[in-house]
Amino acid sequence: MDVLHPKCCGLDVHKNSISACILVQVAGRVQKHQRRFGAMTQDLQELANWLRQFEVAQVAMESSGVYWKPVWNILEGQFTVVLANAQHIKNVPGRKTDQKDAEWIAQLLQHGLLRPSYVPCEVIRDLRDLTRMRASLSQEASRISSRVQKVLEDANVKLASVATNTLGKSGRAMLEEIIAGQNDPEYLASLAFENIRCAGTRNCVRGFGLRVTLRHSGIESVSQRPRTRNLHDRPPECPLHTRPSNSNYRSVAGTL
Repeated sequence: MDVLHPKCCGLDVHKNSISACILVQVAGRVQKHQRRFGAMTQDLQELANWLRQFEVAQVAMESSGVYWKPVWNILEGQFTVVLANAQHIKNVPGRKTDQKDAEWIAQLLQHGLLRPSYVPCEVIRDLRDLTRMRASLSQEASRISSRVQKVLEDANVKLASVATNTLGKSGRAMLEEIIAGQNDPEYLASLAFENIRCAGTRNCVRGFGLRVTLRHSGIESVSQRPRTRNLHDRPPECPLHTRPSNSNYRSVAGTL
């Protein structure tokens, strides 16, 4: 089988360690160099220096969870890094070790048998992380809101019957007074803004449950709009809506 990359390296990335195997073809023979590194930033920089010593140009690793991302950030721009789907480079069963996995990845890369996954540029990766974090926080806020509504219904406080948003400005003002021990429906109704009216109740309210739920919800921070970077000022080499023409490229991080 033809060798397309005479100097290449395969990385088997784990949480706390990285196994590296360099294959160098010299005079028709392949020399193998293996080494294990840590996963800290200093260890990754040492890995990059070790690769430069052997004049490695191609580096391949599998997309294992999120552990590949720090390695990609360090090696990106210094080497041609190939991120491969773990299912595409699955080794034969038996006698499986980290060093053998790294050597297997290096052999596949050496003969050009790896199909690279699509990894967007840094600006798009940051935008994806931001939007996904906000979506996750919004879902958590929705769960907290349902929990608050459950506590109110358990105490027969029909705030949701007269207020569209239980945790809006009027609803929060009423909830704070209820937590403080106020149970006068007329006074609670006076806290409403605009056209909201309160169908109050004189039953006992579980103020402690509300206090704990609201204090740990963080709904105020989720409801604020995030400050994002101006994508119109992005570098020209990082277009927002373009990607490689190769249809085999796949997005490892998903879509926005």
